[in-house]
Amino acid sequence: MPITTAICNSFKREILEGVHETGDVYKIALYTSAADLDKTTTAYAATNEVVGTGYTAGGATLAGYASALAGDAAYIDWADPSWENASITARGALIYNATQANRAVAAYDFGVNVSSTNGTFTVTLPPPGAAAVVRVA
Repeated sequence: MPITTAICNSFKREILEGVHETGDVYKIALYTSAADLDKTTTAYAATNEVVGTGYTAGGATLAGYASALAGDAAYIDWADPSWENASITARGALIYNATQANRAVAAYDFGVNVSSTNGTFTVTLPPPGAAAVVRVA
């Protein structure tokens, strides 16, 4: 099964249960095309995670947490994460809550393999609003 962009179903339920909080540490991990990530993903796992220079298992901490409304949809946004001096290839990513037992938030498919060779690898998150990675409508 390929990587599919989706908010994880477990995250939707956990929002209602009060599991995720604004002060929690959210991270983003990068994955190869062999990864299985979609709405059924429940937690971060290292299986098929990117390995390479400039990348550390578990990914990067997301900075700049912001939540807001765009019309009737609520969303979460972060600054675009990057890895400097990286030599890696990734097909997608998983945003997860490191504070809450590495629970999955959202899977993100890049659509193609993206590579960097001793350069900066940046994940450009969709803009806030209707296209946001984490959106509740």
